[in-house]
Amino acid sequence: MSCSSRTYSPSCYHETRLQNAEQNKMRPLIEEAIADLLSTGASLPRSMVVADLGCSSGPNALTLVSICVDAIRSQCLRSRQPPVEVCIFLNDLPDNDFNMVVKSLVAFQQSHRSVVTGVMPGSFYGRLFTSGSLHLACSANSLHWLSEAPEELRRNKIPAYDIDEHVRRERRRVVIGAYARQFRKDFTLFLELGAIELAAGGRLVASLAGRRSEEPAAEFTHAWESVALVLSEMASKGMINRAKFDTFYIPIYGPSDEELREIIQAEGSFSIREMQVHEPASNVESTLISPSKMANLLRAGFEPIIVQHFGSSGEIMDEFVRTAERRWSRRGSLEAELARNPRVILVVSLKKKV
Repeated sequence: MSCSSRTYSPSCYHETRLQNAEQNKMRPLIEEAIADLLSTGASLPRSMVVADLGCSSGPNALTLVSICVDAIRSQCLRSRQPPVEVCIFLNDLPDNDFNMVVKSLVAFQQSHRSVVTGVMPGSFYGRLFTSGSLHLACSANSLHWLSEAPEELRRNKIPAYDIDEHVRRERRRVVIGAYARQFRKDFTLFLELGAIELAAGGRLVASLAGRRSEEPAAEFTHAWESVALVLSEMASKGMINRAKFDTFYIPIYGPSDEELREIIQAEGSFSIREMQVHEPASNVESTLISPSKMANLLRAGFEPIIVQHFGSSGEIMDEFVRTAERRWSRRGSLEAELARNPRVILVVSLKKKV
């Protein structure tokens, strides 16, 4: 999900800054992976294939592949190796604005003559590339999105976020457990596919929203709790249909670092080279702590899925922003809500086992 499906706006600008900050946290791990792939050995690659999984289409769509290409060029110069030909692929779901992506790629290729580019529409929870064809795959701020909302909740008609706070607390363990199992299923599949598509010794570097291991899952609020709180208030006031709210599931789950580590180890195809836990509360994010900016940031990230479920378009989202701003109008209320919804950015670097 991104702001790129709408006209570029201030809310998109703030989301872009956050995405850029998160992508830059991946830079040292990407540079280490490139150095490893191009390290002196018997079979140095003459060409490399790099993929960005979940590229979106805004101003940051080429950030990761730019980091990769710069790292490859620098490593070749540093080790006095001949230049390596690079093929980069940008991947996202079919409804992504690939017209904008292609225009960006054309400009990128004109300034990087040794780089071949392409797009690969499709879900990264399905096959995208031929066996053993990738050397490096990167993914920023995407893998906390699930392939679908937990089927067991939908089948048993259990709301992800009940308006009744008492009922919501009683069901929290059931709901979060269902989301955790769906994440395990999806991330395991993602690793299995990566193991097929990456060459021997291939690398995977990814970042995703999560939580610290010491925060118990049963008490951890959803990554999208602020969105649910605003929508529940709208439903209780009749601004949106209550029955539709009860069947609204945002397919997002933020794992703990230990949870992520255990899934990777259980799947078995990759060794963990490094795993980092970053606090998102940085200088760039501190500028977002205002009701208006945060409301529009949530709109930028979640408008497509909200509109798809509830219908309408501008009207419902305009009311969403107004409701959020009213909710956080009391001094300190937004900061308190964010403190109750802790999250971190998990960054992991993996190497395919030979």
